Amino acid sequence: MATSSRTKKQLGHFKFGSVLFSTTLSLFIVGLFGIILIQANSLTKMIRENIEIQVFLDKNLPESRLAELKSELSSRPFVLADEDSIRFRFISSDEAAKSFIENTGEDFTKFLEDNPLRDSYVFSVAEEFQSAEQLDLIAEELQDIPGVFEVSYMTDLVDSINANLFKVSLIMGGFILILIVTVIMLINNTIRLALFSQRFLIRSMQLVGATRGFIRKPFLIRATIFGVLAGIVASVALFILLEYTKGSIEGFSSLQNTPQLISLFIGLLIMGGTLSLVSTLGAVNKYLNMSLDELY
Repeated sequence: MATSSRTKKQLGHFKFGSVLFSTTLSLFIVGLFGIILIQANSLTKMIRENIEIQVFLDKNLPESRLAELKSELSSRPFVLADEDSIRFRFISSDEAAKSFIENTGEDFTKFLEDNPLRDSYVFSVAEEFQSAEQLDLIAEELQDIPGVFEVSYMTDLVDSINANLFKVSLIMGGFILILIVTVIMLINNTIRLALFSQRFLIRSMQLVGATRGFIRKPFLIRATIFGVLAGIVASVALFILLEYTKGSIEGFSSLQNTPQLISLFIGLLIMGGTLSLVSTLGAVNKYLNMSLDELY
């Protein structure tokens, strides 16, 4: 009776420290790469928001027509919405001349009687409309509006940004694939090694008539708890690292996306519990299906 009680107590037990450390380290690496992706996505968004379209207007338009154009342009779906109106602004010809003189140091008003620059509306483009083809269509659409003289945007900048972002996406996608495969193999091998010492106990339980479900249950419960706990530890470590980095690097906090970070931390908990559960299930089934000779 005492032997049976001791056997039940030990069933499902495997090394706590090594499994927790290995799983936590794996999840920490995944989470760190996830944070890098989130920050890169925020940085990409900031870069894309700097893509602007300039709509130059006909000269001597009345105030009423300027107001109509503002309403007509700002309501377009491709205009990036901004509560502070920083992304959509009106630049008068006088303001444009003043800015030109400050930037170039050349005062054309000394030898030109009339200001050749025009009033314009400048706005940032929403991210989903930033392909070269869509920008060309937008420019053509705006060009047909009465009162619009010319539509301009930096074509070379758009092409360069889109090409570089595509290359970066391919590289990071490859890293993600390699990382996920590596983490799965690491967690799986760690749990298999941890359960190696339990193979004879599993055989003993089979010999006394225990069902496969009864044998698997304590292993699966313990592995799931370990996995979730590893996810919690990894998330806490990443949060501390983020807070330290935020205080050490100026402007780093502007790249943080709180909802995505929360989703990442929850994902680490789910990933830890799921991978540990699946790996343990595979390892236990392996030993359940082995013959006595194979166990040795």
